[in-house]
Amino acid sequence: MAKSPHNKKINIALQGGGAHGAITWGVLDRLLEDARLDIDALSGTSAGALNAVAVAYGHHLDGCDGARKILDKLWTAISNSGKHYSPITRGPIEKMMGIFNLDQSLSYHMFDTMTRTFSPYQYNPFDINPLRDVLEECIDFETLKACTKQNLHLNATNVRTGKVKVFTTKEVSLDVVCASACLPFLFKAVEIDGEHYWDGGYMGNPVLFPFIYDSKSSDIVIVHINPINRSELPKSSSDIMNRINEISFNSALLKEFRAINFVHKLLDEDWIKDEHKHKLRNVHVHSIRSDMELEDLSVSSKFNVEWEFLTMLKQRGRAIADTWLKENFDHIGKKTTIDLQDMFDSD
Repeated sequence: MAKSPHNKKINIALQGGGAHGAITWGVLDRLLEDARLDIDALSGTSAGALNAVAVAYGHHLDGCDGARKILDKLWTAISNSGKHYSPITRGPIEKMMGIFNLDQSLSYHMFDTMTRTFSPYQYNPFDINPLRDVLEECIDFETLKACTKQNLHLNATNVRTGKVKVFTTKEVSLDVVCASACLPFLFKAVEIDGEHYWDGGYMGNPVLFPFIYDSKSSDIVIVHINPINRSELPKSSSDIMNRINEISFNSALLKEFRAINFVHKLLDEDWIKDEHKHKLRNVHVHSIRSDMELEDLSVSSKFNVEWEFLTMLKQRGRAIADTWLKENFDHIGKKTTIDLQDMFDSD
């Protein structure tokens, strides 16, 4: 089906979450398949940054079909790289029972202990990062900088200042994507122009404010990976650490929800004088809650890059996006489809 000038334009914000980013692969695959949508801009953090550059680069080469092909190539390369470099594997019992969590894997526990005991400056002095090879194989970053069909906003955390740094399309490079995905207990901080960066999730997972200032579309679709809510109290050391990471990686996003909700309130309740209303932009926020489909998976599965697991997540993502489109497509361009206050306010 050909694209129409009357298509609905959206911005897409992509969270990070290791191998769980494959569920976003599926969500994007389904959205790109829908000829009624145009993606105006993408924001991404960590695995979300990988997905974002794949979409923008592929779209630049060959439209939506090209974006889907590059996404497939990216995740295939990630899985193939894991066969050679990943120190973590499932045991025979997990494989036999179809369990993708690695909680019972001796290699996972050894890896977890090592990264809690030593820093990457000690156990990885040469800063070996297989992700760099994957990205070089799949993305021509010089070509990507010429992309005009979508704007990119990839964020990383400045180690020195603790502030978020947002890199735009013309600034995106191999180092920028690696910085956005740089977990400090796995890799050395990435140096860019004299500053050092860690994973962007600490200060924005992902950032939304660039859409408000720089995008033509007023609709933001957030693809969640990190669970906002957990029904069970974490009790093990690993579960507690995972929940702390989920809360910290969602905190900046919830603060942006609060700010957007406040602007909605100002406009809806007519608190602003007419001559000043043009200074505020009302945006429509939508959520594709992939995180709800990941609650059965533990933090250990974020390190599982087996092809069977990644493609299972892709199919989950496609199903989630398909349901979301059926329920929310008509509301795009008209209204926010989530209760923003419920997302950030416990009351």
